[in-house]
Amino acid sequence: MVCGGFACSRNALCALNVVYVLVGLLLIGVAAWGKAYGIVYSLHIIGGVIAVGFFLLLIAIVGLIGAINHHQVMLFFYMIILGLVFLFQFGVSCSCLALTRSKQESLLNGAWEMSNETKKSLENSFNCCGLFNNSLEASKKFKADVEMCKAPCTKSKTGCISCGEVMMEHAGEALKILGGVGLFFSFTEILGVWLAMRYRNQKDPRANPSAFL
Repeated sequence: MVCGGFACSRNALCALNVVYVLVGLLLIGVAAWGKAYGIVYSLHIIGGVIAVGFFLLLIAIVGLIGAINHHQVMLFFYMIILGLVFLFQFGVSCSCLALTRSKQESLLNGAWEMSNETKKSLENSFNCCGLFNNSLEASKKFKADVEMCKAPCTKSKTGCISCGEVMMEHAGEALKILGGVGLFFSFTEILGVWLAMRYRNQKDPRANPSAFL
C-alpha cells in the first residue's frame, strides 16, 4: 500500500491523535504544576492552557474513534474543532512566551491581596516570607508580612527569601514549557486538519465498492 493510500492515511491520523493525547496531558500537568507552585490564582492564562489541554485531549479521542471507524460525521467535527483549538492554542502559547517579568510581578502583586491565613499557608508551603521588596511601596507590605511570617526559614541563620522570587522562578519555568510546547504542536494541528480532510474523502477498500466514500 502506497503512503498516500487509505491505510496509510488512517494510521498517520491515528498516530497524530495519540501524540495529541500526550500533548494534552502534558499541557494539563505542567499548567497544574505551575498553578500550584507560585503562579497562584493570578495568571488566568494558565487556566486557558488547561482548557486547551482538555479540549485537545477530548478532540484527539474523537479523532482516534473517527479514524478507526472512518466515521464521516466525527471526522467533520474533528476538523472544525481542531482548527478552533489551533487558533486558541496559538494565541495562548504566544501569550505565555510574551508575558514579561514586570507583568508577572504585577499579576502576583494583585493575587497577594488575600487573607493573612492564606498568606501564612503559602509562606509555610514555600518556606519564604513576604512577596516583593523591590520598591518603597512594596517594602512596607513586605515588612508587615515578614513580621507575621511563621515559616520554618525564620528560625534559620540565613533567613528567608521572598515568596515573590520563589513564585517567579516556578512561574517562569512553567510559562516557558507551556509556551514552547504549545506553540510547536499548534502547527501540527494544521497537518491534522489536512490529514483528516484527505482521509475523509478516501474510499475504504474493505467497504462496498458501490458505496459512496
